[in-house]
Amino acid sequence: MSRGARQRFRGRIAGVGSTSGVRVVVGFWPVSPFGAFADVMVETADGHRVLLAPSREVAEFVDATYVFDEVRVEPVVIEASGDAWEVRSPSLRLSLRVGRRTPLGWLLRAVPRRLAESPAWCAVTDPVARVVLRGVRTRGTARGGRREWYGATDTRAVTSVAGSFEGTSLGSLAPVDPPCGFGFSSSPRRPSVTEVVSTVSTVEEKGLVGLRRRSRDSPRSS
Repeated sequence: MSRGARQRFRGRIAGVGSTSGVRVVVGFWPVSPFGAFADVMVETADGHRVLLAPSREVAEFVDATYVFDEVRVEPVVIEASGDAWEVRSPSLRLSLRVGRRTPLGWLLRAVPRRLAESPAWCAVTDPVARVVLRGVRTRGTARGGRREWYGATDTRAVTSVAGSFEGTSLGSLAPVDPPCGFGFSSSPRRPSVTEVVSTVSTVEEKGLVGLRRRSRDSPRSS
């Protein structure tokens, strides 16, 4: 990556908590520098942070931007139809139900899309997000000196969750609490699906950081 290059990801982020203590953040990116893909960030009740990425290329980029204890390269499939999301990978089974637009969603919809998606606007909204939405930031510094902006344009409440991680039931829906520790920003405490453009400004790097520590290509199936 050359110094100052900006990568834009357009899609939706689902952030949910569960009564098992597992918190899950699903990124569904129809438009990105890597084409259409989905990835998942999982934090267990004891704080173990796992990235599920569909390719080594995506894993390297995401792992160089956020913080994980483990990276798994495995197929991640999302079927989103109406108010239902089905997320499947060898490690994870997740079913979400999405409800109505939240009051915050109505406010976001009132902002012109081009403005809302711009890094300049994200800088304006960041102080408000810090106060109103605990743990949420709309701009910040990521790993490796990278900078990131989240331009949200809509948000809807998640009304139910079901599934399992590594074969163990997630239980039922719960707040995203404590906040996730993948980077400078967490998902909102209230489980939700947010329409967003994520802009990542990279810096010149000496080689790729990706696939560190207990990283592996997952051979498992379920």
